[in-house]
Amino acid sequence: MAKFVFLELMTFVHPLFLWALLAVAVPVIIHLFNFRKYKKVYFTNVKFLKELQEESKSRSRLKELLILACRCLAISALVLAFCQPFIPGKNGNAAQSGNNAIGLYIDNSFSTQNVNAQGPVFDIAKLRAKEVVKAYSSADRFQILSNDFEGRHQRLLTREDALNAIDELKISPAVRRLSDVLKRQTEFISTATAPNKRLFIFSDAQKSTFDLLTAKPDTGLRTCLVPIKANEVNNVFIDSCWFESPLQQKGFIQKLHARLVNKGNSRLDIGSAKLFLNQQQVALASFSLDANSNTEVKFTFECKQSGFNFGSIKIEDYPVTFDDELFFAFNSEVNVEVALINGKEVEADNSFTAIFKIDSIFKLNVCKEQTIDYALFKTCDVLVLNQLSDLSSGLLSELIKFSNQGGAIVIIPSAQGNTDSYNNALAALKLPMLGIQDSSSLKTNKPDDASGFYAGVFEKIEDRMNLPQINKHYKFSKGNQLDFESILKLQNNDDFFGKTEFNNATLYLFASALNDKSGNFSRHALFVPTIYRICFTALKPIPLFYQTNTNQLVQLKNNAGAGEQPPHIVQLNNSIDLIPETRLLNSGVQMFTRNQVNTPGFYEVRRNGAALLPLAFNYSRRESDLVGYTETELAAIISEKGLKNFSLIEDTQADIGKQVLQADGGKKLWKLFILLALGFIILETALLRLLK
Repeated sequence: MAKFVFLELMTFVHPLFLWALLAVAVPVIIHLFNFRKYKKVYFTNVKFLKELQEESKSRSRLKELLILACRCLAISALVLAFCQPFIPGKNGNAAQSGNNAIGLYIDNSFSTQNVNAQGPVFDIAKLRAKEVVKAYSSADRFQILSNDFEGRHQRLLTREDALNAIDELKISPAVRRLSDVLKRQTEFISTATAPNKRLFIFSDAQKSTFDLLTAKPDTGLRTCLVPIKANEVNNVFIDSCWFESPLQQKGFIQKLHARLVNKGNSRLDIGSAKLFLNQQQVALASFSLDANSNTEVKFTFECKQSGFNFGSIKIEDYPVTFDDELFFAFNSEVNVEVALINGKEVEADNSFTAIFKIDSIFKLNVCKEQTIDYALFKTCDVLVLNQLSDLSSGLLSELIKFSNQGGAIVIIPSAQGNTDSYNNALAALKLPMLGIQDSSSLKTNKPDDASGFYAGVFEKIEDRMNLPQINKHYKFSKGNQLDFESILKLQNNDDFFGKTEFNNATLYLFASALNDKSGNFSRHALFVPTIYRICFTALKPIPLFYQTNTNQLVQLKNNAGAGEQPPHIVQLNNSIDLIPETRLLNSGVQMFTRNQVNTPGFYEVRRNGAALLPLAFNYSRRESDLVGYTETELAAIISEKGLKNFSLIEDTQADIGKQVLQADGGKKLWKLFILLALGFIILETALLRLLK
């Protein structure tokens, strides 16, 4: 019964050769028509000779039948060998004739630094790829692809060159999604002239990048997935860092936060993180991390260097180490540019100029409403409209342009201003409109902690706190301005000071003129922290770090990068010097790295030798999550999506070359039939010689 099942499973590459089985009739015909003429010899006593003759004929007939069977079987085995019989593989693929074009992708991302019992995942992937290459013939051609997507990977190689190309692969910071890999492989292999095409994927099947569930592969190409898993999926890494304050200055105490993540199934009881600033260790923090969790650590240090500062946070974790250091950079000499536009009745020396002129952090430009310099709008961070008599349509247009580039606009109405012009502008800026003026003398309420605007200003808000006195204020008509956030209210619950977001800017509106007639807010202790908070939060956030191998946007303000010579991005050791793509805007210069920065570390933006901006680059943390798909999960996805041309080979310590060929073209039997044909010929020869 087993033999019949075997014959039913067996099929042929060239079934037309079965017609050659008719050649079996040749020995049969020879056997039937091989008539021999015997000469009669007469004896006197023939009884004994008759018995001998009958016995000789029986032996001769048996010998001839055995020889005939051997000849028929030898011819049949030889014909079947030319038909190339095989048992189809487990994927049901038919064996194909002709040369092969084989595409092999070897995942060389940082996550393949992880290890299992056989060694690093990357080394195992290379070994398995070489086993597949060796399983094919020297006439086949191979594409070797890695995450680097280099031009030299876009060509077909001989078997020997393919093995050398695999040996040359190294770990790379580049990160690729499976869908991108399949697209690149398909586009290239589809152009090959070989009749048979096949793709192989050797990867740790990281869930963050192995997007088989959403990918749309070419179903016409047979693709084999070879997932290689690590024994332990453990990795602790530094995800990000940030300062508590938006402004860092020399001589001030800074508080830096860092987020640490544990992507593993084991708890880390004792860990340490070191903070280095300008090549010196300035702080140390200890931490513990539960499995699959994250935590924050805080470093407190004094910024001792003026200008550019370069720092890093380091931890120790094995075997994946690319994410154990996070580089960051900042400038401790940042200026806040303020454009102060005073109304006709406002004196040149007022409460605003008193604040901005005594502190070197502010760069103040002052003009009157009769002679507004709109060029200041392109470079300033904070725009203060101090008691203008009216807000003209031309000024409104420039305010809207300014709001698109970010920053802050502070509107302080005049007690004698043109209310209609104010309300037209306020309505366009999505701010409450001015109603009637209330001449009641009122104090403000205590600052509300819920708004967060005064967070960190007061250690404790006392019940008997001395509060500003307001003698005259406008009542706000909010209408549809539901997003207006009240920051400070009067004791009758009227809004005195609030804000709203408009385009990319933050707009602040006071309900009263800030002069002695309208109240004492401009001389009160609360005035200074209020204006400081407005200015500091108006600063455009400058990232502490960027990612390598991506197209990052780096911005320069105030046209600092404009000029005949383009800005350069230069590594501090001058080993890398590149010219990014630049775009000039009203608010400054935009630079695009276009994947040119691939080495982490410290950089500067320079133009004509002058340093304009400190930069730090880090590897992407997307590879830090080592969790990957299991063979069972991948098989379920293949079944769910109906990917009939996709197959899965489980990684074992055995050579997978034979598994690949059997899964590809089944178990080939032509060699077996060649041996059978030779065996039958040898048996025939033995019968002729031994059976006389």
